Amino acid sequence: MTALIDTVAWVHLEDAKILGARSKGKDVFYIPGGKRAPGESDLETLTREVREELTVEIDPATARHVGTYTAAAHGHPAGTLVRMACYTADYRGTLTASSEIEEIAWLALADRERTAPVDHAVFDDLARAGRLR
Repeated sequence: MTALIDTVAWVHLEDAKILGARSKGKDVFYIPGGKRAPGESDLETLTREVREELTVEIDPATARHVGTYTAAAHGHPAGTLVRMACYTADYRGTLTASSEIEEIAWLALADRERTAPVDHAVFDDLARAGRLR
């Protein structure tokens, strides 16, 4: 039986690099976001998770779906998959790592292998579109 982890992520690009976050105790970067709480919509999850991780407020009116990706879940037992609905959106505030985040970084295409497997497909799509170098 396959387990599925349902997540939502914020794809934030600047200067052809993507914002990544590394949680405390983790060995890879993730596109910021996280698991959906029961009954939450994509935008509710996105807003809550980005606020919790990066202390900024997403503007839901500007959110645009860029794709949904599925891959093996990093650090979980074999057969566990993660599905990640990805959105771009404007934000208010100053990007700051919260207490649960060890570091944030601007990642280039060359940093792809420093991220979780589900992020690889996002990196690949952004690179094909010329948005990530």
